[in-house]
Amino acid sequence: MMRIRQYLCIFVFCLSAVSVSGQLISAPEPQPASIDGFATDSDGDAIPGATVSVDSTSPSEHHKAVADQTGYFTLNGLHPSVSYYITVSAKGFAGWTSPAVVLTPGQNEEITGIKLTVSSVQSVNAALPEEIALEEVKAEEQQRVLGVIPNFYVTYDAHPVPLTTKLKYQLAFKTSTDAVVFATAGFLAGINQAADTPAYVEGAKGYGQRFGAAYADAASDIMIGGAILPSLLHQDPRYFYQGTGTRRSRVIHALSSPFITRGDNGSQEFNYSSIGGDLASAALTNVYYPPSDRGAGLIFSSVALSTGGRMINALAQEFILSKFTSRGKNPN
Repeated sequence: MMRIRQYLCIFVFCLSAVSVSGQLISAPEPQPASIDGFATDSDGDAIPGATVSVDSTSPSEHHKAVADQTGYFTLNGLHPSVSYYITVSAKGFAGWTSPAVVLTPGQNEEITGIKLTVSSVQSVNAALPEEIALEEVKAEEQQRVLGVIPNFYVTYDAHPVPLTTKLKYQLAFKTSTDAVVFATAGFLAGINQAADTPAYVEGAKGYGQRFGAAYADAASDIMIGGAILPSLLHQDPRYFYQGTGTRRSRVIHALSSPFITRGDNGSQEFNYSSIGGDLASAALTNVYYPPSDRGAGLIFSSVALSTGGRMINALAQEFILSKFTSRGKNPN
């Protein structure tokens, strides 16, 4: 049974299951500094969803955040005695860059005077973050490996907008009801039927039970780890394709994605949604699997296999699948 669930994760469902990207967080130094501020337009109105980047002369010194609905942003873990430049950008506006900012140990510096002007080459009316996120999801729902296998939970946008709760459920429902998911559940049910696992009865009834179990395994993982927990915990369930940088940085980025995710506020967080979704989905098998295929040991083995499958899938996303994935029109 565990071997079959691993096939499920690697061949199809890991391609559409939740995954998140993120960089490994460096160990904090003593008395780190921080900055915060408000992204506003020339009239002083907030710009929700504005992207805030903090860079220095060192390539490794790169920090990013997304302004909330009030335009507020904050970045922590900055090094003192380093010259930082803060860049604020948003769709429809010209970018804004600060003079060099040097922080002292433990300092919390408020960046003032951030007033973005409307770009002359953009529409005067800036789209709301919810509208931008909706267009992003529409594009992601068209992504398929070789034009067939759904690859909806990957974003290739360099500056994606956080998903609303509605969009998280929309993406999970679209994934779990895709024809390829049903077809794969049927294929796995046939393999399970031949292997007599899980230990249901034989014949057409047993095939139906195995089909239901295979589909329930995938759908519960997608819905719990891709919609329910991300909505409750305010985390983004997608994998954020890096595509640039050294091979080592891309490998680290991919392998860390099952454990580190991006919060809706742009911060990096432990991926409770992904791990929790795998754990909850595996625990649910105790409801519909035969008694001989239940137990805590099987649950944790399943979670370990799922996590390993996600790591393999993330590496494939970073170096292989992007080349074979058809993509919808990106609004940004």
